[in-house]
Amino acid sequence: MPQVPQTLDASAVRAWCGLALEALGRAREEIDAINVYPVADGDTGTNLYLTVESAAAAVEAVFAAHAAMSVVGTTHEGPVTEGPASEGAMPGGPLIEPPTLADAVRAMAHGALIGARGNSGTILAQLLRGMAQVLAADTATERTDGPGLGLALRHAADAARQAVAHPVEGTVLTVATAAADAASGVEGDCAAVARAAYEGARAALAATPGQLAVLERAGVVDAGGRGLVAVLEALVETFTGAAPAMGAVPVLAPHARVEAEAAECADGGPGSAPVRDESGPAFEVIYLLEADDTAVARLRDRLDALGDSLVVVGGDGLWNVHVHVDDAGAAVEAGVEAGRPYRIRITHFGPADAHTTGSTVRPVRERAQRAVVAVVPGEGLARLYAEAGATTVLARPGEPPASGELVDAVRRAHALEVVLLPNDAELRHTAAAAAEQARAEGVRVALIPTRSAVQGIAALAVHEPERRFDEDVVAMTSAAGATRYAEVEVAERQSWTMAGICQAGDVLGLIDGDVAVIGSDVTATAESVLNRMLSAGGEMVTLVLGDEAPTAIADHLEARVRESYLAVDTVVYRGGHQGALLLIGVE
Repeated sequence: MPQVPQTLDASAVRAWCGLALEALGRAREEIDAINVYPVADGDTGTNLYLTVESAAAAVEAVFAAHAAMSVVGTTHEGPVTEGPASEGAMPGGPLIEPPTLADAVRAMAHGALIGARGNSGTILAQLLRGMAQVLAADTATERTDGPGLGLALRHAADAARQAVAHPVEGTVLTVATAAADAASGVEGDCAAVARAAYEGARAALAATPGQLAVLERAGVVDAGGRGLVAVLEALVETFTGAAPAMGAVPVLAPHARVEAEAAECADGGPGSAPVRDESGPAFEVIYLLEADDTAVARLRDRLDALGDSLVVVGGDGLWNVHVHVDDAGAAVEAGVEAGRPYRIRITHFGPADAHTTGSTVRPVRERAQRAVVAVVPGEGLARLYAEAGATTVLARPGEPPASGELVDAVRRAHALEVVLLPNDAELRHTAAAAAEQARAEGVRVALIPTRSAVQGIAALAVHEPERRFDEDVVAMTSAAGATRYAEVEVAERQSWTMAGICQAGDVLGLIDGDVAVIGSDVTATAESVLNRMLSAGGEMVTLVLGDEAPTAIADHLEARVRESYLAVDTVVYRGGHQGALLLIGVE
C-alpha cells in the first residue's frame, strides 16, 4: 500500500483534488439522475465534476510552476541530489521545492471559483474557499493537523451558508453543516477528522428527503449533498489509502418512483398530484464578476429581487454569481453596474425543466428532443438568443471559448439533438471538436458553419423543433447561407488589406470577412458597406450595435434604407460589448 499523508500539506491537497475528481466521475450519472432541486435539469453531477476539474487543474498548475522555477533557478554547476532520489527531487537533478499549503489551497479555491458550474458547483466553490481562508491564514505553515482540518471544515460550512441568499434545509448546505459538526468533536489526526466528517455527511444525506418535500416525493436524496459526500469520501481516501464504502441510502430509485406515480395517476389515485411548477424563473444566469465588496452587496439585493436560487461566492475583487431569473438581460445588466462581468452563461430552462418548490415536483428531467447551442459575441446578443430558446456561450473580445466550454453548453442544453452555431469562422474547428465529443456522449449534433452572429440570427429565425431534424438543419443552413454579413471596427495597427493599407485608428468595413472599405468616420463607413451589400439585392437588414457605436448610427442607416431601397425591412438589436462597433446582416 502506498504511503499516505498523516497531515494536510500541499501534496495531500493535490491528491485530494485528484481523488475527488475520480469519485465525482464515478458518481456523475447517478447524481445527475437524482437532481430534482431547485431545478430538475439533470446536471448537478456534471456541474460538480467540472467545478472540481477546474480546481484540480489549478493545483496541478501550481506544482508545474514550482517545478519549472526550480529547474530555471538551477545552473549546471548548481546543487544536485546524490544517491537515491528523495521526494521532490529528480534523480541526479535539482531539488524541487513543492508549493506551500497556502499556495495549494488558494489555487484550489481559485480554480473552483472560476470554473464553478450551476447552483451546487457554486456552493462547492465557496466551501473550498472557506477551507482555504483558514488553511492559508498562516503562509509559513507547511501543513495542518486534525484539529486544523476540522476548523477549516467548520469555516467552509459557515461561509457557504452565508453565500446563499435564502438557505434551505435538506440541501448540500445541511450536509456540509453536519460534516463540520461531526468533525468538530473529534480529537485525532486528519484521517479521523475526515472519516467523522464523511460519516456525518452521509447520515445527513440520508435524512434530506425528510427535510425537503420535493426530495421525498421524488424518492431521492439531495443531489448536491450526494456530490459533497463523494468529495469527502475522497478526503478519507487521501489520508487512509482506501475509500469508505458508500453504504445503502434508504430511498426509492427515481425511475421506480416515477413509474409508481404514473400507475397511481392512471388509476385516478393520489399519484396524479406530481406536476411541474410552471411559475419558476425561465433562465439560469452565471458569470464571473470583477467588483468590490460594496458593489457586490448592492448586486445581491438587486438579483434577489429579480429571481431565486441566488448564490454569490468569492471575494478579494473576484466573484462567481449564480441566479435563476425571468429577465436574463436584467441580471447581466446588474452585473455590469456592479463591475465587469465575463464568462457569462445563460441557460434557458426548457419545457422539461421543473423549477421545483416545496409542494410541486417533476422528479426526473427527461432530455428535450432538440436544442440550439450558439456562440455569441456580446451580452445583448446572448439575451436575444436565450429568449429564442438557445443555450449560449459568450465569446468576449480576445477570449474565444474552448471546445470544452461548447461541450459543456451541449450538456446544459440536455437534448437528444443539438444544432451548433459557432457564429465565427475561426471557431469552426473548435466547434467541430466539441461536436465530435458530444456525439461520443450519445447526442446527435449538426454543426452549421455560421461565420457571424447575424447568420446565426437568420438560422434561429427559421428553427422549428417540430420538423424532422434533417429538415430543420437544412432550413437553418439555407437561411444562414443566404445571409451576407459585415462588420465595422477600428484598426488597431497598420496593415495591408484587400482595400489597401490601413493605419491604426482607421475605420474598417469588412464584408464576408474581407476588408472592403477603409474610412475615417464610423457612420459613413457603415453606410458605404451597407450600400455595397444591398447593391446585390436583399429583403432584410439586421443591425447589431456595439456599446461603442455612435448613438445616431442606427437611425441614420434605417433612414438610408427607407429612402433608397424599397421593400427592404430593417431590424436593430443592441449587442453590448461585442468587439465590433457594428454587425450587419443582409438576407
